[in-house]
Amino acid sequence: MFDSYSLPGAMDFLLSGLAACGACVFTNPLEVVKTRMQLQGELQAPGSYQRHYRNVFHAFFTIGQVDGLAALQKGLAPALVYQFLMNGIRLGTYGLAEAGGHLLDSNGNHSPGRSAAAGALAGVMGAYIGSPIYMVKTHLQAQSASEIAVGHQYKHQVFPPQSWKLALVAAMVSSLAVVLAMTPFDVVSTRLYNQPTDAHGKGLMYRGLPDAVMQTIRTEGIWGMYKGMGASYFRLGPHTILSLFFWDQLRFLYQKYNQ
Repeated sequence: MFDSYSLPGAMDFLLSGLAACGACVFTNPLEVVKTRMQLQGELQAPGSYQRHYRNVFHAFFTIGQVDGLAALQKGLAPALVYQFLMNGIRLGTYGLAEAGGHLLDSNGNHSPGRSAAAGALAGVMGAYIGSPIYMVKTHLQAQSASEIAVGHQYKHQVFPPQSWKLALVAAMVSSLAVVLAMTPFDVVSTRLYNQPTDAHGKGLMYRGLPDAVMQTIRTEGIWGMYKGMGASYFRLGPHTILSLFFWDQLRFLYQKYNQ
């Protein structure tokens, strides 16, 4: 069904993790329902507790009606981290073993025993490393309104209200989208501004923005348009939060001394 691709080790881990994250976005609501149903009636005899969730479909409806539709994606952030770690390590490690020829027997034939052992070892490694994230995910997915609560209710609040940490996290997350969209333009503008010029101020390397884009892609590939993206990302998040912080403090001082 699937073709076998030969990928660099790091890319194998990355693509495996990203593939699992893509699937997780669509299946996380089922994970929320599963978690609630597994906790319902915990250590209670059948018939001795109220069944908030009668079946999968009823659970979907109840959670959406009482907790809101967004509740069906509770725990999505740690679920994505878990899937990236667990599947990135599990599939990536197996891919490395396969690429290194470790799944072949002495005759060069595919060995079912070695494949099973490599798959089991890779799975154990992924599950062990991702276990703490899975615990956080479970806590968040179990949280619900009191009238349909099941299992122990952990009241996590990662950051207190009005915390600068919350603003920082929000800035760092939003900065990812900004950097992905703006880095190509930033790369081109940097090169246009920095190119040598003749006596009349005309650029000697690029004729303009389209030419700079085409030359960069032609000689360096599409990833040449994203050079410096990591530095841009780690600059933009703190820059955003510091700008907002200083803006807020300056407004406060202005109002304080001009009353």
